[in-house]
Amino acid sequence: ATAVPAGRAGVVEVERSVTAVLGQDVVLPCRYRAQEQEQVEQVTWLKRGPGGSTQVAVLHRQHGEHVLEPYAGRVLRRADGALEDGAIVLRN
Repeated sequence: ATAVPAGRAGVVEVERSVTAVLGQDVVLPCRYRAQEQEQVEQVTWLKRGPGGSTQVAVLHRQHGEHVLEPYAGRVLRRADGALEDGAIVLRN
């Protein structure tokens, strides 16, 4: 892991609320505004529920995407390239 000096960390931008229509795809946005010399290695998506959080997907710079059940086949990265754009598309 790499430590980021105080005051030099980038900013994570997410939507406070996303509206989805049952049966349609929805984009779940997540963007990291990196500071100089920063590079995103991994983005982890979690689903919060009454019993705690469960992992949905892991996007890794070198190892690619790993989507956990029951989301396999339903989660896609919205954009290729650097993980500073860590948005996903949740299908159906």
